[in-house]
Amino acid sequence: MDNNNIRVRFAPSPTGPLHIGGVRTALYNYLFAKKNGGKFILRIEDTDQTRFVPGAEEYIIESFEWCGIEFDEGVGKGGPFGPYKQSERKEIYRQYADALIESGNAYYAFDTPGELNNKRKEYESQKKNFSYNAAERMNMRNSLSLPGYETKKLLKEGVPYVIRFKMPEDETVEMNDLIRGKVVVNTKVLDDKVLYKSDGMPTYHLANVVDDHLMEISHVIRGEEWLPSLPLHVLLYKALGWEAPEFAHLPLLLKPEGNGKLSKRDGDRLGFPVFPLQWKDPKTGELSRGYREDGYFPEAFVNMLVLLGWNPGDERELFTLEELTKVFSIERVNKSGAKFDPEKAKWFNHQYLIRKSDEELAGLFMPVLKEHGIEADKDFVKTVIGLVKERATFVKDLWDQSYFFFIAPEEYDKKAVKKRWKAQSYDQMKELSEILKNTEPFTSANIEETVKKWIEEKEYGMGGVMNAFRLLIVGALKGPHLFDIVALIGKAETLKRMEKGLQTLGKKE
Repeated sequence: MDNNNIRVRFAPSPTGPLHIGGVRTALYNYLFAKKNGGKFILRIEDTDQTRFVPGAEEYIIESFEWCGIEFDEGVGKGGPFGPYKQSERKEIYRQYADALIESGNAYYAFDTPGELNNKRKEYESQKKNFSYNAAERMNMRNSLSLPGYETKKLLKEGVPYVIRFKMPEDETVEMNDLIRGKVVVNTKVLDDKVLYKSDGMPTYHLANVVDDHLMEISHVIRGEEWLPSLPLHVLLYKALGWEAPEFAHLPLLLKPEGNGKLSKRDGDRLGFPVFPLQWKDPKTGELSRGYREDGYFPEAFVNMLVLLGWNPGDERELFTLEELTKVFSIERVNKSGAKFDPEKAKWFNHQYLIRKSDEELAGLFMPVLKEHGIEADKDFVKTVIGLVKERATFVKDLWDQSYFFFIAPEEYDKKAVKKRWKAQSYDQMKELSEILKNTEPFTSANIEETVKKWIEEKEYGMGGVMNAFRLLIVGALKGPHLFDIVALIGKAETLKRMEKGLQTLGKKE
C-alpha cells in the first residue's frame, strides 16, 4: 500500500441532522487517513434533490468542527478534485452513463411509474416480490426488449426514461472486505438498478462510483448498510474499465438493548441524544438533542464513539484524537454491531471533566454562576471546583454540587431535619458556634482538630454533631468535607449561617 496515495472520503447526504453513526464513519476514515499519511475528503452527495433539507450541509460541517475532525479537501475547504458537491458535478455523470450504454452494460428503460406499480401489484397478488432483473427485463419496456427503431423513436420524441445497469445473468462476484474478508454473491439475486434518473440526475450508485474514481479514492470505508450495494459497485468499476478501491464496511451502532439499529426514537425513549449537535427541523420546528448542548466535551464524545466498533487490543479506554491517529487500525474494527451505552457515554465525560484543570473548569463554570446571578472571584471558584469536580459528570452539574459555597441556605431539607436535628442539636450548635468564634487560624485542618477535640471532651456523638452542623451550613446532608467548606466560606459567613439556622430550626422538644 503506497501511503502517499491513500485517499478516503466521507460523503453524507444533506437530508437532515448527522446521526452519530455517520460521525463514527467519518472518524474512522479520518483516523485511517492520518495513521497512513493519507488525505481525508468531505463530499456532499445531494443528487436526491427531493430529500434535500435546508441547513443540513452547514450542520454537517459544524459538527465536524466541534469534534475536531479536520478534512484535507472538500466542501468548505476546496482542493484539486472539486467541485465536491454532487449537484455541481451534474454534467460529469452523463458521459459515463452513455459509455455504459455503448458498452452494453446499461440500457434505457421507458416503463412509467404506473406500469411498474401494476407489475408490483400483479406479483403481490401471487404472493411474490417484483424485481426488475435479468429474468424480468425482457418483459418490460426498455431498449433490450424493444426493436432498435422503436427505442430511437422514443428517445427522439423525448419520452421520459431511466438508465438501468444490465446485471450479468448468472455470474459469481467475489469481493474482499477489509473487515469481513471474502464476500461472494451470485448476480442472479441482484436487480438492474437505476443509474440515471428521468430528472437528469444520476442515482447514488453511479455518482458514487464515478466520484470515487475521479477523486482517486483508494479506500471506501462506509456503514454496513451499503454492503448489499457492494456487488453493483464492483461490477460498475469493472464495466467502466476502472480499478476498484478497497472496501471496508463498518458494523452498525445498535440500540442499548442490542436488537436493531440505533435511532432517534431510541434516544427520545431512553433520554439521550443521537446527534452531535442540537437540530431544529426546518419544517416542523421540532428540536432534537445534541451532545454539545447536553454538555459533553467533544473529546469525550469522540473517545466514546471510537470504541463503539473498534478496540485498541488492550485495556486502555481513554485516548486523545492525537493518540488515536497513532493506534487506530482497520484490522481491529469488529464485524458485529456495537451496542450503544448511554451510561458509558456519561462515564467518558466524567473522566474528561475530572482530568481538566480547575483553572479550565472555572472558566467554563463562571457563565453558569452568572446565570444564577452570582459574581464570584475566579480563584475562589477554582478552589471550589477542586473540592467538588469528582462528583460531577457535566459542567452544569457543578452548580448542584457547589451552590452552597456561593449562597447561604434559604431552606433546610425537611427529611434531613426530621432525621438529624435532634433534641440536643440546638444546644450543641450554640456551643460549637462559640468555639468557632475563637478558632484561629480558621483553616480546614485547625477547625477539624479543634472541633473533634471538643466532641471527644464532651463525649458527644460525632455523627450527630456533624450532621446538625452540615444542615446549618449547607441546608442539606450533601457536599464535600465539611471543614473544607467552612474554611473556604470563612468565619463570618459560617457564624452567620449557624445563627440563621439556629433561629429557623430552633429547639426540638
